[in-house]
Amino acid sequence: MTASAPTVLATSIGFDSRGRGPYDWSPGPVFDLAFSLAGARSRPRICHLATATGDDPARVGAFYAAFAGRDVEVSHLSLFPMPTVADVRAHLLAQDVVWVGGGSVVNLLAVWRAHGLDEVFAEAWRAGVVLGGVSAGAICWHTGGSTDSFGPDLAPVTDGLGLLPFSTSVHHDSEPHRRPRYRQWVGDRTLPAGYASEDGVGLVYRGTELVEAVADRPGVSGWHVERTPGQPEDGTEVTETRIVPRRLR
Repeated sequence: MTASAPTVLATSIGFDSRGRGPYDWSPGPVFDLAFSLAGARSRPRICHLATATGDDPARVGAFYAAFAGRDVEVSHLSLFPMPTVADVRAHLLAQDVVWVGGGSVVNLLAVWRAHGLDEVFAEAWRAGVVLGGVSAGAICWHTGGSTDSFGPDLAPVTDGLGLLPFSTSVHHDSEPHRRPRYRQWVGDRTLPAGYASEDGVGLVYRGTELVEAVADRPGVSGWHVERTPGQPEDGTEVTETRIVPRRLR
């Protein structure tokens, strides 16, 4: 099954940790949501990409381990040192969900484009494969956002895949410079208006419309951030509108 419309699930939600090690992960309810959005009724197919961490084998292995014993068909696509599947396009189009991990969104975009994945993902999105991910795996589907890919100081990335005509800010509440820098870049038009997700929040887009925010914990929010309407052309004032998320169970 595939989604009834092009769908992106862009999040600041990672796996739940079981506390027995840094990569001892358990899938949280965001994955059930992704499978539901895809219309997958039994044994959903999910492909993991860890490009943003250089296809770190520990993270790839942890993804498989997280779904062990569950009725889910898990695969992965690594690009280092070469693609791990013979036909990348066919493999991605055969998925219900693609899940992209966090890390360097700048490096991710460069490697994807070198392999033509920018075009493949656009095709998969139109075909109803749910494109999801966390942090870098959320920013990539937008026109851009704030990133620490260039170093410890945040900088804007402006060449996302652009499936969604908005910018985004991930980890909007947990890293102290995320919110003010994002406001600055939307205000001065470095980035277009967009949506922010606090840790634990996911943003669900159907086509190019945000249809809801979801959360895997209480007390967190999504935000719409835009230049304040009616201000002078050279103004930089920004308006934030809170989006109350639906709690996932």
